[in-house]
Amino acid sequence: MNQPASKSDVAKQLQKEILSLQGFKTASDGPQRSFDFGELEAAFPNQVFPTGAVHEFLSTAREDAAATTGFMIGLLGKLLEKGGACLWISMNRTLFPPAMKFFGIEPDKVIFIDLDKEQDVLWAVEESLKCDALTAVVGELNEITLTQSRRLQLAVEHSRVTGFLHRCNPRSLNTLACVSRWKVRPIPSQLEEDMPGVGFPRWHVQLLKVRNGEPGEWKLEWSGGRFNYLERKVKVLGKETMLQVG
Repeated sequence: MNQPASKSDVAKQLQKEILSLQGFKTASDGPQRSFDFGELEAAFPNQVFPTGAVHEFLSTAREDAAATTGFMIGLLGKLLEKGGACLWISMNRTLFPPAMKFFGIEPDKVIFIDLDKEQDVLWAVEESLKCDALTAVVGELNEITLTQSRRLQLAVEHSRVTGFLHRCNPRSLNTLACVSRWKVRPIPSQLEEDMPGVGFPRWHVQLLKVRNGEPGEWKLEWSGGRFNYLERKVKVLGKETMLQVG
């Protein structure tokens, strides 16, 4: 005779189902796509970067927008490395598609849609997020309401598509239904000795909000086809200090 489940077991199962709908997976949910995030992934529930969810990125200056675009492409490279396709929807696209190959993305895996009105961008993003034939959708826009963001989150809960919203210079930092809010700023790259050109992209990445997780900030570099940490916190004689990596 089966024993009835305890209240704590029921609560844990409900929490797991809710997190799964929000894009947070567990090891028992099957093989997961690795983002090579290391300690950053520990900020998310179950230590897994949430796919099948909508993420919000904020930029307030052109250089921040460029850095954010690079960081998002790094994420897309991990999402698309086993196949799939992405839609990139915007009004004023500044991305140079061949540059995506540096992040492991073949440009023909990304379909760019350029529209005239922000309302059209929002509509196209919502409809695209409903298409389970896609792996990811990127939408570049300024303003979006809580109600509109809820519609996007409901769409990905059914399709399991991952959405990135890049908001450049929004009038207000209103609450959205996205699972996370990011802010990315560029930091100076470092040239290898006797090497011409520019160094690898480097970013100061802030995870401002994450549902059921722990916000934090990190300094990352994209090199060797992955995200690498520039600094790590270590304790020496009871005091925290920073250790340069690489």
